Amino acid sequence: MNLLPPAVFKCLGDETRCRIMLMLCAQGELCVCELIWALDDSQPKVSRHLAQLRTCGLLEDRRQGQWIYYRLHPQLPQWVNDVLSLTLEAHRAWADGDSERLASMPGRPVRAATCC
Repeated sequence: MNLLPPAVFKCLGDETRCRIMLMLCAQGELCVCELIWALDDSQPKVSRHLAQLRTCGLLEDRRQGQWIYYRLHPQLPQWVNDVLSLTLEAHRAWADGDSERLASMPGRPVRAATCC
């Protein structure tokens, strides 16, 4: 995967997309309903941003029953993972509100173990 910095930073330049990427960096994998709850935003808006991130090559999705789970694309260049990790660590207080809302979500979907 050959992502160039302008494309990556353009995708991350939106607050919602940045928050989604940092949530996925911290949590590993989340479904749309978890992101909606954590971001306190509407389903159409979150889905639109997820589609943009997937189109940019930053996310990968998988279906499990009625749920669609998103995660960082496993073939992201190391520099992209480094940028996300450093941003998350440097701005933990900014990201913690989303994580706290996610932790309070009733009836979170249960992930099945996945292979590989």
